[in-house]
Amino acid sequence: MNVISRCAAAAAAAAILLLDAGCGKPGHADPAAKEKTAQEQPAKAAPDARGGALGLTEAEMAAEGVKLAPVTRELMRAEVTLTATIEPDQDRIAHIAPRVPGRLTQVPARLGDVVRQGQVLALVDSVEVGEASAAYQQAVSQLAVAKSEFERASKLREEDVVPEKEFLRARGEYQKVRAAHAAALDKLRMMGVKPASNAESTLPVTSPLPGTVIEKHAVIGELAQPDKPLFTVADLSSVWIEARLYEKDLGRIRPGAQATVTVTAYPDERFKGKLAYVSAVVERESRTVKARIEVPNRDGRLKPEMFATATIATQETRDTLAIPAAAVTLLDGRQTVFVKRGEGFEPRLVELGERVGDRQVVTAGLQPGELIVVSGTYALKSRLLKSKIGDEH
Repeated sequence: MNVISRCAAAAAAAAILLLDAGCGKPGHADPAAKEKTAQEQPAKAAPDARGGALGLTEAEMAAEGVKLAPVTRELMRAEVTLTATIEPDQDRIAHIAPRVPGRLTQVPARLGDVVRQGQVLALVDSVEVGEASAAYQQAVSQLAVAKSEFERASKLREEDVVPEKEFLRARGEYQKVRAAHAAALDKLRMMGVKPASNAESTLPVTSPLPGTVIEKHAVIGELAQPDKPLFTVADLSSVWIEARLYEKDLGRIRPGAQATVTVTAYPDERFKGKLAYVSAVVERESRTVKARIEVPNRDGRLKPEMFATATIATQETRDTLAIPAAAVTLLDGRQTVFVKRGEGFEPRLVELGERVGDRQVVTAGLQPGELIVVSGTYALKSRLLKSKIGDEH
């Protein structure tokens, strides 16, 4: 190789070495360059000393209505929870029909009306009522004549003007007519018609109890029959909660036990009642027993045919960890409680058991004695969500 060739080879080798030193292999950056780059970037903020807890001053707590209470262990009565349906109190319901056939002439009552006892719901024109009313008027006339004859015979008998036989005949006739008059009057009363001074064929259909018209089948001009109710009136100031009790729970409850009822229409309301009845028969197919809870319903918010959830207190008691139900809130779809930690409040996930009244059983996530937020959880939740949104941006 001549001198020129050797010089060219040396120059090429030097160029390759320079390329390796300047670029390096992919994925293996120069350590010195890494250190220099890290020093040039600003340092990240250190985490909150409270571990991400929300900090509130006493003034802020007072303004937001934040209140604290300790987690405690309590002896709580175990409960049985059942699905149920609301029904009218069967002791306070009436299916109303006329006592005799007739044609409806007036129907003043409307569906949903609140009616009093004895209020007229409809008027029926009845041939039978007309005949009974005419018979009563005839009996009234006959009674007046027979009474006059008897009084006359009695007076003449005292004066010894008429014989004893005539007096006895007048007295017997008077007693006979008086019995016929009483029978005619009773017939009117059994039909539900008050006696009048003239013959009437109109029969009033009245409510036998105070309540609400929950069914109506009366139409003007139609024929009304005694075996077809025109109205159903129910006193809804008290309702029945009909539930099904499983065999395994029969030994745990007794009639008279306290019960709580909830409905989806009023999710924050709890209606108090008592277990009034447990059937003596187990249904063969479902293997359940009918149970009835009686609940006052003065304001009428509980409606027949509503679905409900009934919780019945049992005879069992157990030591549980319990907190106010208002302390629990949903955060990211999970049950959460705000716990006092240092100067702040920490959101903590909890596992819940059953709810008893306004107390909530906690099975995991809290320890006795820890201070938790029992009022104002919504304010803390709002602050936490705002801080998360700020971090994301």
